[in-house]
Amino acid sequence: MKFGVFLPNGSNGYIPSAGSPQYMPSYAHNKAVTLEAEQQGLDFVLSMMKFKGFGGDTGYWNGCMESFTLMAALAADTSRIGLFPSVTLLSTHPAIAARMIATIDDISQGRCGLNIVTGWNKPEYTQMGLWRGDEYFDRRYDFADEYLGIVKALWKDGETTWNGEFFQLNKCTVLPRPAHDIPIVCAGQSPKGIEFTARMGDHNFVIAHADALKPIVQNVRAESAKNNRRVGTYGLFHMITARTDAEARALAEDIVAKADKGAITNILASAAMDTNTGGTADRMKSGLSLTLEQGNVAFMGIPLIHGSPETVATKIDEIAAETGVEGLLFSWPDFVEGIRDFGEKVMPRLKCMS
Repeated sequence: MKFGVFLPNGSNGYIPSAGSPQYMPSYAHNKAVTLEAEQQGLDFVLSMMKFKGFGGDTGYWNGCMESFTLMAALAADTSRIGLFPSVTLLSTHPAIAARMIATIDDISQGRCGLNIVTGWNKPEYTQMGLWRGDEYFDRRYDFADEYLGIVKALWKDGETTWNGEFFQLNKCTVLPRPAHDIPIVCAGQSPKGIEFTARMGDHNFVIAHADALKPIVQNVRAESAKNNRRVGTYGLFHMITARTDAEARALAEDIVAKADKGAITNILASAAMDTNTGGTADRMKSGLSLTLEQGNVAFMGIPLIHGSPETVATKIDEIAAETGVEGLLFSWPDFVEGIRDFGEKVMPRLKCMS
């Protein structure tokens, strides 16, 4: 099992609630989070990218540090941990993304990967004049296929000529090429997303509670086997640990009680625009009716693992055994303290690591 951190490079992390710490993102904070994760033996950190927040009383995600720049700086300040910046395909030309990753690969000496974000939040891109029309909702994996094909060609050969539906390149070069293999992470949750990830990705990154996670893991494996590949799935979970199960539950319920209803309304309004069925936006739309364990929208639709260190370790072991997931990616209300507790109190109790 591999463990990672979903870095808080957006304001307030991944909890739209006044019951969770409020902050604008900073390099100092993300560096502290990453160094703690490295010290505790976690495997990687992944940073998101958002260009427009959801507002509300908490100003949820109104601020966001640019993902590639952040990871390049972290590459210079770390020595072991893996680094995954996120590229939002509509905002960044594939040749630019390929060159930035090649640079971070050199800085990190082979610790860099790439997270592919097709983009479902229309208002992010309309504000910059980058939205390709609402047909993009249903065609975004066609776009991603061509995009990633260009990136991989540039990494392999250092030059490509490309005459596609979305991109035309004439002897486009990216030198120096990456000196190491670059693992690709995709958030393939819908049928189209799973098919794309199975063909083009190396790891699948999804938001799904344990019961929903198992069929996704199986579907990704089956689809990747059709292409003589093996793609593993990582599940994203929030974590709250406390001295007792009751104390952890109380902290979680306080977050739900203080949920930022204005920000959540804006999240759901954006999600309602997406016509791609079965993906992240669909999950957001169902989030108001979900339990903590399933992923209430007060936790951004991300399932919550909560309890004492003993209980949290047991739940993680159960998820690992029942789903066959390759790894887990975590978020905490307080990241540095949460990672320290995970490393010192939870990880030594995990059977899935032995």
